[in-house]
Amino acid sequence: QVQLVESGGGLVQAGGSLRLSCAASGSFFSISMDWYRQAPGKQRELVASITSAGTTNYADSVKGRFSISADNAKNTVYLQLNSLKPEDTAVYYCRLVGTLVSYWGQGTQVTVSS
Repeated sequence: QVQLVESGGGLVQAGGSLRLSCAASGSFFSISMDWYRQAPGKQRELVASITSAGTTNYADSVKGRFSISADNAKNTVYLQLNSLKPEDTAVYYCRLVGTLVSYWGQGTQVTVSS
């Protein structure tokens, strides 16, 4: 059974920073690990991803502000959020993409006040 546990969300003022963590446990082969977010009334969107080879990809809306990284020894992926804006407010989810199935975490709330 694969479990993903996110942490690090919270309330921050515009311009502030947060670091989200997603710890994976269980037996898995990861092709990539992704961060998504979903704001109220909006569809879930891909924010950033990192492949097992370390290749990263970002949504245009967060390029230059967010940074994804992974600690393979800890089976943990991080999302550094800098220069936060009120429009970054959302529940952030991590996703592990395996060969046949994907797994989702429970989400962590990020709220950015203006």
